[in-house]
Amino acid sequence: MDISTILSKTDHTLLAPGCTWEQIQAIIDDGIHYRCASVCIPARYVKQAAQYAKGAVKICTVIGFPTGYSTTAAKVFETEDALKNGADEIDMVIAVGAVKEHNYAAVLEDIRAVRAACKGKVLKVIVETCLLNEEEKIKMCEIVGESGADYIKTSTGFASGGATHEDIVLFQQHVKNGLKIKAAGGIVSLEDAARFIEEGADRLGTSRIVKLVKEMHT
Repeated sequence: MDISTILSKTDHTLLAPGCTWEQIQAIIDDGIHYRCASVCIPARYVKQAAQYAKGAVKICTVIGFPTGYSTTAAKVFETEDALKNGADEIDMVIAVGAVKEHNYAAVLEDIRAVRAACKGKVLKVIVETCLLNEEEKIKMCEIVGESGADYIKTSTGFASGGATHEDIVLFQQHVKNGLKIKAAGGIVSLEDAARFIEEGADRLGTSRIVKLVKEMHT
């Protein structure tokens, strides 16, 4: 798989708590230069980033991040605020505790409320696979597909684990309604990234791929 294909499916990500505007600018510059799918950044930088990027790369931000246990109303407000500030894509975290309780109606309601707030913008739903068993992962493929979201996403990168190849294969077997898959967290090499795509991932959330490509040209 050629590098340009991998980059075109990469959400070039910087969500570290201490990240600065200077670092966000660098992420945007790299996202534009390497023609990434988007740059995924903290909400506080979205307005500045949208003004800086001028549409040259899509701006993605995270909602209910990283725990997912804020109220639905708070997630909706965050989403509306992010879109007002210029976000093109939204990655929301589900209420994982509700999944563990098997309160799937609450999970669906939460996602649908954010979906409505997105007003047609791309929505990716982070289910935090490292905290779910196989039955719950399969159920989330159903719930996220039913919600009208665009992607099911594996991980925040802030819990105990990130994307695994087994989870992407499992998702690919169970997604319906045109639901796409985003693998995020722990993608360590170009070979690893290519394998995730071959297994069915439509997007990759990673801070490493662009760095690896840059190192190849230095």
